[in-house]
Amino acid sequence: MTTIRESRVFTQAEFDRFAAVSGDDNPIHVDPRFSAETRFGRTVAHGMLLYAALWGVIRRHFPSAVQETQDLMFPAPTYAGEPMRLEVDELDRPESDLLDLAVRVVAEADGTVTLDGRTRIRLRNGAAR
Repeated sequence: MTTIRESRVFTQAEFDRFAAVSGDDNPIHVDPRFSAETRFGRTVAHGMLLYAALWGVIRRHFPSAVQETQDLMFPAPTYAGEPMRLEVDELDRPESDLLDLAVRVVAEADGTVTLDGRTRIRLRNGAAR
């Protein structure tokens, strides 16, 4: 069974670049003054920025992976400058070329889960890891 753990610190510059690329320039992601007045108190990461980082982890470990499905929830915010742990755990291998993975982003300081989900990948040509 595969278990992957990588540390990462997301930055405000990454939030800003992701907003520019995605078109999601909601001020909760890019405007520190606006965000200071919200319940979060500061800017928060785009959910799909977090998943894009997880997808990068998956592809580094499974270079032939093609995503089949994803199911994601974002129970808590991810803030710029805080150490996070990207986690990928193999749950099941329903077929030789399919893997079901649990994916999470977790705050290293207190264990708060900020992204929790599952993804199914297909390994092209049946290639194992």
